This record gives sequence, C-alpha cells and structure tokens, in this order.
Amino acid sequence: MSIENTPSNGHKTGSAKTREITSGTGLARKTSIVGGMTLISRILGLVRDVVFARYFGAQLVMDAFLVANRIPNMLRRFFAEGAFSAGFVPIMARYRENHNHDEAREFIDAVSGTFGIVLFLVTLVGVIAAPLLVLVVAPGFVGDGGDLDLAAVMLRFTFPYLFFVSLTAFAGGILNTYGRFGVPALTPVLLNIVLIVAAIWVSPHLDQPIMALAYAVFIAGVCQLLFQLPFLAKIHALPRPKWLPGHEGVKRAFKLMIPAIFGSSAAQINVLLGGIIASMLPVGSISYLYYSDRLMEFPLGIFSIALGTVTLPYLSRLWAIDYKTTFSQTLDWSLRLAVLIAIPASIGLFVLADPLVAVLFFGGVFDEQAVRMTALGLKAYAAGLVGFSLVKILAPAYFAREDTKTPVRMAVVALVVNLVLSVGFAVTMLAYGVAGPHAGLAAATSLAAILNAALLYRGLIKGKILRHSNGWPLLLLRVGLANVVMLAVIYQLNRPLEWWIAASMTTRVGWLSVTVVASGAAYFAALLLTGTRLSQFRLRAD
Repeated sequence: MSIENTPSNGHKTGSAKTREITSGTGLARKTSIVGGMTLISRILGLVRDVVFARYFGAQLVMDAFLVANRIPNMLRRFFAEGAFSAGFVPIMARYRENHNHDEAREFIDAVSGTFGIVLFLVTLVGVIAAPLLVLVVAPGFVGDGGDLDLAAVMLRFTFPYLFFVSLTAFAGGILNTYGRFGVPALTPVLLNIVLIVAAIWVSPHLDQPIMALAYAVFIAGVCQLLFQLPFLAKIHALPRPKWLPGHEGVKRAFKLMIPAIFGSSAAQINVLLGGIIASMLPVGSISYLYYSDRLMEFPLGIFSIALGTVTLPYLSRLWAIDYKTTFSQTLDWSLRLAVLIAIPASIGLFVLADPLVAVLFFGGVFDEQAVRMTALGLKAYAAGLVGFSLVKILAPAYFAREDTKTPVRMAVVALVVNLVLSVGFAVTMLAYGVAGPHAGLAAATSLAAILNAALLYRGLIKGKILRHSNGWPLLLLRVGLANVVMLAVIYQLNRPLEWWIAASMTTRVGWLSVTVVASGAAYFAALLLTGTRLSQFRLRAD
C-alpha cells in the first residue's frame, strides 16, 4: 500500500479543518494534558496502594478483594478499553468527519442504548453467578478458610462497576473524539479518592473491614459516570439511549468489536490464567503481583496509555480522509517518544525496584518479606515495560484503520506463549524451591508483551503503513549512551535493601528522591551533550 496524502472522500486539501487534522496541531499538547491528568490519577493510585498495604498488607483478605475486583476490571478491559475502543472510536471519528451532527447524535444514541442493555444483562449474570466466577478465577481459594465465600460476597458489590465504568469509557470515547481529553483522563481520580476514604475512615467501623473496599468500588463507578455527563451535555452529545441494533453505525461498530473482543479476551485470558496460577501459589502471591503491577503501570499510564488515547481518534480521522503519509509520520513520532521515555523508565524500575517498594509500601502489616517478594515481581514486570508501551502505541494504528482482526491473531500468539511460559516458570520455580514463583508469572507476561509488540511492529512495516524517518540509528545510539550514564549514577547512589528497611521513613524518601532526580538529570544531560534537542521530537507533516 503506497503512502500518499491524497484525499479521496471529498475533503479539500486546503480547507482549515483538513489542515488542522493533518498538521497534528496540538497533538503533543493534548498528550501532555492527558499525561498530566493521568499523573494526578496515578499519584493518587499510589497513595491508594500505600493505604492498602498499610491497612491490609499482603494477607488472605487482600487476596480475596483483589480477586473480587479483578473480575469486573478484567471484563472492563474486555468491553471498554479493548473491544469498545477498537469498534466505537474509529466509527465515531468517521461520523464526525463525514456526517452532520444530528447523524452523529443518532449514532451515539443507538450505541448507548444497545451497548447499555448488553452491559446490564452481563452485569446481572455476573452478580447472580458470583460464587461460580470466584471458583473459576481463584480455585486455590477452596479450603482457604472461607476466602472463597468472602470474595463472592465482595464480587456482588464490585461486579456492577463493570456496567458503570464501561458507560464511562463510552462517554470518554465521545469526549476524546471531540478533542476533550482532559475530563476522561481525570475521571479515574474519583475511584482512587473513594477507595482511600473507604480504607481509612470506613473500614475501621465494619465487622469485616475489607468490605469497605467492595462498597467503595460500586460507589466510585456511579460517581465516574455522573461526573462526565455535564461535559457531554456541553458539547451537545449527551446520549438519549435507544435500542437500535439495526442502526448502520451500530452494526459496523459491533462488526469491528467482535474480532476485538477475541483480541481483548486473549489478553484477559492471560490475566485470568495468571490469577488462577497465582491463587495456587503461596499466600500473598496475588497481592505481590498486584502491588508490583501497579508500580509498573505508573509510567505506562502517564506516557504510553496517554499517547495511545490521544492518537487513536487522531489516526482514525487521518485514515478517514486518506492522509497516509501523515498517518505514518504520527506513528513514527510516537515511537521516537517511546524510545526516549519507556527505555529509561524500564531500566529505572528494574534497578530501583527494592527501594521503590520499601519507600512506598513498607510499614504496618506490609513487612520485609512482602517488600522482597513485591520487588521481585516489579523487576519481572519492568523488563517488559517497553513491550507494554509499544503495544499501547502500535495497536491504535490497526484500530484506526478499522482492522481489528490482525491484532487478534497476534494477541492469540502472545496468549499461547504467555500460558506456556507461566506454567513452565511457576512449576520449575516451585520444583526447585526458588523464592518468589509469582515473579515467573510476571516474567511470562512481560515476554508475551514484547512478542506482541514485535508482531504489531512487523505487521505495520510489512504493510508499509509505518515508514521510519531519518535519524533512527543516531537516536538509538544517543539514548543508549544516556542510559549507561543514568545507570552509573543509580549504582553510585543506590543502597542494599537492608539499608532501606532499617532507615527512617524520612531518610528513605529523601534518598530515593535524590537518586531519582540525579539519575534523571544525568540521563537528560547526556542526551543534550550528545546533540539531542526537543525540536527533534516535534510532529511535522508534509
């Protein structure tokens, strides 16, 4: 497929609207807005996890809550972040470009009603079948002192979160398509605030304190949806739900969703299988993986997910007006940013895993053993951060072109690899008595993500959808040298885990801050000294 900026659907190249789309005006700014809002959410998320660690640690009750919370979150990614984003956003972008506002509103109404009823039925089944679902995703809970029953009770409150958060994602997809990225990015803050309040102020007053978190998940789902409605009304896009499964746009969106559902299911089956295996590992394994995953998600959410969120509607609009050169340039720009940010983030998380976990979570019921085990998981996840980041950046290039089948095939391959490696690593580590078999599950997930990213990348190159700009070898050399300098600074400043455990909280926080700031400054100073400039990372279109 040749890449030429040749409009083929009635758009005039010189029109103000087309120039605004193809120039990438504000794309970096919008990414910064989403990243900034996501940073606020992630910081509060870390505060939430610190509270969880201090109040509930890595004990059986925390494992039970994480299982009850994982099920709706797994399906959330299945419906909202996976299939729905792949199916709705590209069609919504096409309606915005090629149809009038009334037709776009009709499409929104049809999707909200049809999708909402399907979600309601799925939620109802989930609440009724809660004990069976827990048995499926955490068979290791059987005979573990009633944790199966506790998780099932909590699931009846956490499962409806799927309904509310999926509709929230639908609302966010509309706002993103209209260029309102800040509100959807800020919305998750509400979940973190409600959970923090519940853990600190509500849980001490309950006979079963952990139940406060289950109640909070339900309340947060309602708050997130209500928060976005006034902003939809402001752009005259507040849905009036209608059951219209025969609507042309709905049928087209669902046609895209079906293969994306299988793709999302492949990714979520990875989560499911990892949870099943983790439930059979020593007590606390589920919690160790949760805390380590949350730390890995911090840079991933701030940068890669933010970039993917912004570029999906932008790429969809470029493809809708047949501007393939700018499409390729945008992808290339995203990858250059990923190399600049994701590689040092991955290295930093790996090398500083012990102090990060000790500073954030050590204390209360979260003891030294929990710190060591969580740090092992974080190191395994950190090794795959670049892979996770590239998947978030490359997958939208397929979805924007309304191609959901290709990434599905790649996700299935990654799924099989993850399954084989997860079982192999866990069994081997248990057989040889290696500490932290849960880290094997994290390592398998990381390797599968790297493979998935490689397959996505190869497909875009082979299809001539992505063509790299000049200067890549020099960029990789500069980034490589800068990371060596950063590592040298970290090794000079870092301390053994025993030192971090013995030090006071003030000392731990202060020294980790010095280490992170100094190593980050060394990295960017090295980039500057080797000739890297901010202007080289501006998105330019022909």
